[in-house]
Amino acid sequence: MPYRHATERSDGSDFASGFVLHSAPNHPAFPVRLATELFLRALEHLPTPTGPGSGPGVTLWDPCCGSGHLATVLGWCHRRTIGRVVASDVDGETLSLARKNLRLLSPEGLLDRERERLELSVRFDKPAYAEAARAAHRLAGRLAEDGGALPWSAGRADVFDPASLSALLASAGLRGAAPDVVVMDVPYGERTHWGGQAPERPVPALLRSLAAVLPPHAVIAVADRARKIPVAPLRPLERLRIGTRSAVLVRAADVPLPD
Repeated sequence: MPYRHATERSDGSDFASGFVLHSAPNHPAFPVRLATELFLRALEHLPTPTGPGSGPGVTLWDPCCGSGHLATVLGWCHRRTIGRVVASDVDGETLSLARKNLRLLSPEGLLDRERERLELSVRFDKPAYAEAARAAHRLAGRLAEDGGALPWSAGRADVFDPASLSALLASAGLRGAAPDVVVMDVPYGERTHWGGQAPERPVPALLRSLAAVLPPHAVIAVADRARKIPVAPLRPLERLRIGTRSAVLVRAADVPLPD
C-alpha cells in the first residue's frame, strides 16, 4: 500500500540510531517515514482537529518503547502537533536507554549531546562525531522553531496488564491529557522479544489491555514484521503493509473487552 502522507523520501540521517540518538545492541530503529505515516493516519481518525495551532496538542504513547527511538523521532518530527509523550516498557534496563533518548526532546538534552559528540570528534579525530554534533544542533533549532521542549514521561509497565498500565498513566502527570494516539512496534523475535509472560495471541491481548485504560476516542497503531497482524474479531480502522512491516489501526472504543 502506498504512503498517503509521507509521500516524499527525505534524508533521515539525523534520526539514525547511534548518531544523535543513543543506541544499544538488540534495540533496532523504526523507519522514520513509516512512523510519520502511522502517526498521521491515526490523527485522521481522531474526532477533533489536531493540526498545528489547534490546541495544546495530542498526547502520544508508546507502550513498548524499547530504546525510545520511535517516540523521540515522532516528537522531533511532529512537535507542532504533539503536546506530550509517554513511553513505557516492561524492561527497566531498556527504560534507562529510553530516558536518555527522550531527554533529547529538550534544548538542554540536545545541547549536552552536541557537546559530547564534539568532544569525541576532537579526542578521536573522527569527522562522523563532528557531523553528529551538527545534527544535534540542527535538531535543537527545529525543536525551538516548532514549539520548544516537549514534555515527556517514562515508566515501567506491562502492556498485557491493565492495572500496570493504569498505574503508569496515573503517575505520568497528564492532568487530564490522556493519550490520544498510541504508536508501537511490537517485538518480533529476531532482535527483540516480549518481556515476561506473553500470551499466545499477543496483539489482541495488548489491544484489550490498552483499550481498558485509554479514552474511547484514542487510536492505536500497531506495527509488526508479519504478513498480517491478527486482530479478529475486531474490525480495524485501517490495515497497511509497507516493506517488511504490516500495521493495523484500531479505535479504543471498538476493542471488545471481557465482561
